[in-house]
Amino acid sequence: MSPWIFLGLAIVAEVIGTSALKLSEGFSRLWPSLVVVVSYATAFYLLALTLRAIPVGVAYAVWSGVGVVLIAVIGWLVFGQKLDTAALVGMGLIVAGVLVLNLLSKTSAH
Repeated sequence: MSPWIFLGLAIVAEVIGTSALKLSEGFSRLWPSLVVVVSYATAFYLLALTLRAIPVGVAYAVWSGVGVVLIAVIGWLVFGQKLDTAALVGMGLIVAGVLVLNLLSKTSAH
């Protein structure tokens, strides 16, 4: 399987875990807390598989950049958190950075 698919699945698992972290209310609720633990374990396992083929700096930049944007969108859609203009511009810059890294940099493994 493609390391990029592993990375995408790792990001999804991390986003699920972070969303459940909000719902766990400081690990005081059992089921969301279990989702956090399972999701993060899955995310790190898939990230480890990713790092077999993609350089750690590239993988982590994509992981963190895409994760930040997805969590911000989930915070907005699910948890009713506000995103002001500066937040949207910042997320746009993160997406631009991930695109530059993947489309233009020779560091990225394709």
